[in-house]
Amino acid sequence: MFIEQGIHSGNKFWKYLLGSLFIITASFVGQLPLLLAVIGKTILSGASYPETNEGVMRFFEPNLTLFLLLISFVFAFGGIYFVVKYLHRQTLLSVTTSRKKVDWSRIWFSFGLWSVFSIVTTLVFYFSNPSLYVLDFKPIPFAVLFIIAVVLIPVQTSTEEYVFRGYLMQGFANLARNKWFPLLMTSVIFGGMHFFNPEVTKVGNIIFVYYIGTGLFLGIITLMDEGMELALGFHAANNLIGALLITSDWSAFQTHSIFKDLSEPQAGVDVILPVVLVYPLLLFVFSKKYQWNNWKEKLTGRIDVNK
Repeated sequence: MFIEQGIHSGNKFWKYLLGSLFIITASFVGQLPLLLAVIGKTILSGASYPETNEGVMRFFEPNLTLFLLLISFVFAFGGIYFVVKYLHRQTLLSVTTSRKKVDWSRIWFSFGLWSVFSIVTTLVFYFSNPSLYVLDFKPIPFAVLFIIAVVLIPVQTSTEEYVFRGYLMQGFANLARNKWFPLLMTSVIFGGMHFFNPEVTKVGNIIFVYYIGTGLFLGIITLMDEGMELALGFHAANNLIGALLITSDWSAFQTHSIFKDLSEPQAGVDVILPVVLVYPLLLFVFSKKYQWNNWKEKLTGRIDVNK
């Protein structure tokens, strides 16, 4: 069983605290290229040093900014691999899935399903509200964006999944010896991780319903499917298609996407609808395809492992 794979006598919860600190440190090291680039530009061009996160996001050309931001996740993923192998004495596979090998068909199914949904809904919104969007396609910048996004966004999303649905999910299972606590804690922490996103300032705290709800959805499909494959595919599609299709002046990532959203952000059905309607529909599709059962035990049951 997936969540139980991190439970053994030598795998105490303090190791997950230490490992998390190491992963965070690795991520900070990965942010040094961005810091050095900002300092270099201020020295060479005489530009004022940006004092806010928004200032940093707009300090460079969008593709360069995106590249420098995503590099930190390469370092963070390296940190995950290191602590899993050397601190916890586990394989990366053991925090990925309970199967004998990664099921790529699950990743691709989830990725394809959410990609199609995202593209179709974006086009529906564009054609039904043309005044709120502008076609902003620039071939060369978009081509560069495409290369950066295809290579590095899956690294970013996979890193987040390995931290929350893999590493911390098993870590909290070691602490609580049940399944509902790891599911709840990883969802809340995942939502809180987005606290400094510009969307929070623009929309308000109601957006945490979406962030925490998304974390809960990803946690549920991980526990029900006994592995992270579906979560890996969904998260990659969500961020990759989002970066390529649409951007706005207030979003976390500024990209040379195909469309630009001109509307003013506000808390509405677009925040609540995914959590109360879309995610339950996806759960239904996944449950039928992969024949899930025994929901209560898999999501809330106790873990009785003597190792």
